[in-house]
Amino acid sequence: MERPHNTRTPRPTSGPNPHADRPSASPRRGALARNRGRVLATALAVLAALGVQAVPAAGSDAVVSRGVTIPAFYTPPTSLPAANGALIRSEPLPLALSLPGLDGPLPGTATRLMYRSTDSNGRPVAVTGAYIEPTADWKGDGPRPLVAVAPGTMGQGDQCAASMGLQHPITLNGQTVSVGYEDLAIYRLLSSGAAVVVTDYVGLGATDRLHTYVNRLDGGHALLDAVRAARGLTGASVTSASPVGLFGYSQGGGASASAAELQPTYAPDITLAGTYAGAPPANLTEVIKGIDGSALAGALGWSLNGFLQSDPDLQAVADANLNTAGKAALTDLSTMCVGDAILGYAFKNSTSWTKSGESVSQLVARTPALQATLDDQRIGNLKPASPVRLVTGVQDDIVPHAQARQLAVDWCRKGADITYDAIILPNLGDKLLTNHMAPLLTDQGDAISWLTDRLEGRPAGSNCWTMPLQP
Repeated sequence: MERPHNTRTPRPTSGPNPHADRPSASPRRGALARNRGRVLATALAVLAALGVQAVPAAGSDAVVSRGVTIPAFYTPPTSLPAANGALIRSEPLPLALSLPGLDGPLPGTATRLMYRSTDSNGRPVAVTGAYIEPTADWKGDGPRPLVAVAPGTMGQGDQCAASMGLQHPITLNGQTVSVGYEDLAIYRLLSSGAAVVVTDYVGLGATDRLHTYVNRLDGGHALLDAVRAARGLTGASVTSASPVGLFGYSQGGGASASAAELQPTYAPDITLAGTYAGAPPANLTEVIKGIDGSALAGALGWSLNGFLQSDPDLQAVADANLNTAGKAALTDLSTMCVGDAILGYAFKNSTSWTKSGESVSQLVARTPALQATLDDQRIGNLKPASPVRLVTGVQDDIVPHAQARQLAVDWCRKGADITYDAIILPNLGDKLLTNHMAPLLTDQGDAISWLTDRLEGRPAGSNCWTMPLQP
């Protein structure tokens, strides 16, 4: 039988309770089974190269999320170290692929990490991730640099964690669909000779709580503390003298943007050479309008779950406004990965989740507590002390272009060193995720080149003066 996702801090079951006991058979499984043929057809070529995760048998104390046994490594201890970034534990992490390179196999040797961070309530929290020591030599001057990767949207189930995706790029078992799509960017960074540390974020992988999706403080803190954890890892070639870069797109773009502006106060011991922030969800009031009714509509449930966990006072608002379908959706989504959410909730409108028939955006507009929560998540109120390359697709309708551009404007007005790049592509389909994902793929090479230049010590050169002319 599957255990509840979190048995430590149960909450009342009258509202949308992500921590409530879940039955061993999810109502989503029937739908997933009916769509299995379509998923297999789409993933066949990838599966041939990467393979499918073999799910081990669960022990009596194992945490199981949608049929995937979460390794015991991901269960945090009851007490945590005092310092942010302090290592709690580590172990070798087998990588799924080893790519042949001129100087030997790529990408390198990986280590699974658990380290201490601080959550948005100022409390200590255990975060998991991975460090990869590259096989490739660093071609630049000085010590080997470190790039901290903030993954894009993976989901909210522990089986979706990016560190697990390095070992199992595809998890497809009839109950969940998880794809470690960040592996491509990670491997490209490693091929430059930079070491990489990846964060799983707060609550993604670690089994003691839910993932706090798009929480700017949780995300920014977890990314900066991953840098500290990598520096403290025995055998790692990076040190406090290593140049540091941040890299992220979508959810990761928000986390890297948040980390860049939090660094001067939260992590003054870390000097950033540069930050790539692609399609950052900087203004969640606008982002939820783009997500609602889209192919990634399930992400709205992940954000609600996270905010309910971080601020239990919002539970009364949820209880008063969400109907039975809405509460069930939040519980269902709390163990889903991106593939599951697309299969189960693509193009779902949040009006079907509320008692009044209002959308979540309409509820936010008339509920001060909800609006205050989203306002607190706004990125752009602080000034990054290091160069940032901010990228947004002009057709992006999931993480809307206008709010990402506004982040560049906000930072430029504060005198930050910003390189803004608007990716101009044709409209590839409204609300289909295509307008959001295309810039990730078309710009990735330029993003890595820009960050590598910063790691080599080349100046960035702000183009803030061009903002009035930029789309």
